[in-house]
Amino acid sequence: MATILTIRSRALVRAFGGPRYAVALAVDALGTGLLRPFLLLYGVMVLNLSAPAAGLAMTGGIVVGLVCMPAVGRWLDRGARSTVVAASMLVRVGGVVLLLATPSGHVWLFSTAALFLGIGNQAWPAAHAALVATVTHGRDRDTALAAGRSLRNAGMGAGALLAAACLAGGADTLRMLAVVTGLAYLAAAVLAWSVHLRARPANAPAHDCDVVPATRMRALLAANVIYVFCLNVPEIALPLVLTTQLQASLMWSSAIFVTNTVLVVTLQVPVTVLLARFPRRRVLAFAGVVLTVSYLGFLAATSLGRGWGAPTVAAVSVVCTLGEIVYAGSATALVTALAPAHVLGRALARFQLSTGFGLAVSPAVITALAPHGPAALWGSLAAGTLLSASAVAVEKDQESPVRQSTPPGERMPVPVSTVIASPQAASAVRADPKALTCAIPAVGAGLRDTRK
Repeated sequence: MATILTIRSRALVRAFGGPRYAVALAVDALGTGLLRPFLLLYGVMVLNLSAPAAGLAMTGGIVVGLVCMPAVGRWLDRGARSTVVAASMLVRVGGVVLLLATPSGHVWLFSTAALFLGIGNQAWPAAHAALVATVTHGRDRDTALAAGRSLRNAGMGAGALLAAACLAGGADTLRMLAVVTGLAYLAAAVLAWSVHLRARPANAPAHDCDVVPATRMRALLAANVIYVFCLNVPEIALPLVLTTQLQASLMWSSAIFVTNTVLVVTLQVPVTVLLARFPRRRVLAFAGVVLTVSYLGFLAATSLGRGWGAPTVAAVSVVCTLGEIVYAGSATALVTALAPAHVLGRALARFQLSTGFGLAVSPAVITALAPHGPAALWGSLAAGTLLSASAVAVEKDQESPVRQSTPPGERMPVPVSTVIASPQAASAVRADPKALTCAIPAVGAGLRDTRK
């Protein structure tokens, strides 16, 4: 397949589902950046909760929010697209309203608000990916997904910078930021819903003799749990290492975070387009290798001590960000390419479950390993990521039939290769034309696999 050589902004906007949906993405990202990074501060400064209690409530909201993903997947498989995206935004509006209504010291109401926000945050990626997969195909879909991530990071970064500049106002400013966030979510939900995009449900084959491809992605989903640790490296692992092990200034942590955001915004689409000439699975495995190299680089950098340690960590963080960009540009795209149309929603929901679980446990794993020294932290991450990359590389894009039995009175489907090669099989097809029809989906799936 030829590589896409040019990136056209109008084509990407159409790939999003139109200008209104693109604006909805930007508004939603801006609102998310205003509050999401400072939700813990809201619980501490506005509601007078203890930091452990607020943190536990937020973690619970994220974990419990994952429970909704199977229902989201089934909803998507019934054809819903923009409605699910809008619903994920409206749920977060409810979370912000609860947050504003929570009296000081009420941890349970804060936990409920965090739960609503968690449900929306978990449901949105799968819904957005399903929408993009509906309006685009092939490598254009990969580029559109990458552009969506770039736009979202830009919006969240702008929102976070604006919120950080306003934090000097204290509790009143945080309340105002929550109000603006709620209004942004509401506006984004209305814009997303107005797109009115719905896919025709891709039903499973109607006849019992039909073969339904059921893609196996067990190794991919398991590996994704480890891969997503890279998303928390700039936010959690590096600040922890820089301040506790290298006694470096917080300026280094801020510089690394800003650099990460800028690189993702500017390079996500170009890198995805550049790597479009290679199979998605190979690119995803390559991302694991790049991340492994960066983790080993962090291990070497921490051995340099206080003098050169911090600058070297900052330099290696660029390699880690490149690995993150390659991973993000290939993982979701691979899932959408592998999943049969009638289970696309459920496949994306399972992928988001693995992503959400990895993001939920990674802070605890990182903070548990860090006190045992750089070798324990970076060596474990490197070994786990390299193992995950190997699992992704060796897993075959197999498709197994869901139904293998044929009811009494039905003919077994005749493979197309047999029909072509065997006169006897051709006679069987003339006697029962449905046998050839039954074989077509399996052949189509095989042809699709050759393009991975």
